[in-house]
Amino acid sequence: MGRRKIITSAFSNLYTDQRIEKVCRTLYENGYDIELIGNDWNGAEEMSRPYPFSRIELTSKSLKTAYFEFNWKLYHQLKQKADKDTILHANDLDALLPNYLMAKKLNIPLIFDSHEIFSEMPAIQGKMSQKLWRSLEKTIIPKIKLMITASSGYANWFKNRYGIDPVVVQNAPRKFNFHQKIPDNNPKVLLYQGAINPFRGIEKAILAMHHVENVVFQIAGDGPKKKEYEELVMKENLQHKVQFLGKLHPDDLREITLTVDCGMSIEENGGESYYYSLPNKVLDCIQARVPLILSGLPEMQKIKNQFDVGEIIKNHEPSTIAEALKIVFDRGRQNYQTELEKAANVLCWENEEVKLLQVFEKASQSF
Repeated sequence: MGRRKIITSAFSNLYTDQRIEKVCRTLYENGYDIELIGNDWNGAEEMSRPYPFSRIELTSKSLKTAYFEFNWKLYHQLKQKADKDTILHANDLDALLPNYLMAKKLNIPLIFDSHEIFSEMPAIQGKMSQKLWRSLEKTIIPKIKLMITASSGYANWFKNRYGIDPVVVQNAPRKFNFHQKIPDNNPKVLLYQGAINPFRGIEKAILAMHHVENVVFQIAGDGPKKKEYEELVMKENLQHKVQFLGKLHPDDLREITLTVDCGMSIEENGGESYYYSLPNKVLDCIQARVPLILSGLPEMQKIKNQFDVGEIIKNHEPSTIAEALKIVFDRGRQNYQTELEKAANVLCWENEEVKLLQVFEKASQSF
């Protein structure tokens, strides 16, 4: 018998979701018959994939009602598409319920991939919706047999909370053979890449520009805080030092990352989902052989202890961030290359996908 059919689903417009793209491509290249379902919340840019995908059309105007609409419509799509030979693959808590119900109904395997601790994200803390997500988490996760998550901190959290032992599949990029000439930038370039959300340290890094000379801070991404940070740049008269590049396709972003002098991942402790995270941008910069300034949260400290890929900031004061930046710029990107090369060979998708495939193999054998 050939490989099983897999239906992967996520509350995502799929366009910039690199984890889902890598997972689906790995499964497709290893002979699985895969179909991907997302939605058109936040747009539906054109994209091409070697496997079938679709986006559920949402008419909701608010995110809260969009979650309900997506889950309802996803359940009905799974009802049409899934059969006794299907493996269901749910990405994050906001796609879990319909997958769980369908897996139970058809008695088929379900793999849950938690990219974060959804119920502990800053955006829902202290809100009624947090109680709903926590209740869903508490009801379903202890009953799940196969689970993947994106960091060892997350895995420990789920194990302590729900007695489940997830397999850690870090969201590392594919291995990149680095032969580029390291540019001699003048001014030096600091890059932030990712969603422009609270607790990312972005506003502190903007203010740190007052404390450094001959540096440009580029911010690649979009998100709820973008307008506020643009206004902060104007108010602080830092337009000549801070540039907003907008939301970029992953390929275009990679081209920019390769040319900068320093990346940053200085997340603040905005709750347990942030505290135990290993942000994609850390692994993306390592693969591009770009040193970083990092916050001392557990997963980033762990990488820094293993490989000297940059500098840990002591706190989030703008002057402290500037000090860490000066160390990186004074030392120079070239002098981090040996350690970045070592880290890039370990922290790559090629090592992570081995673990991913073992989980799907286990699901295939459970029929």
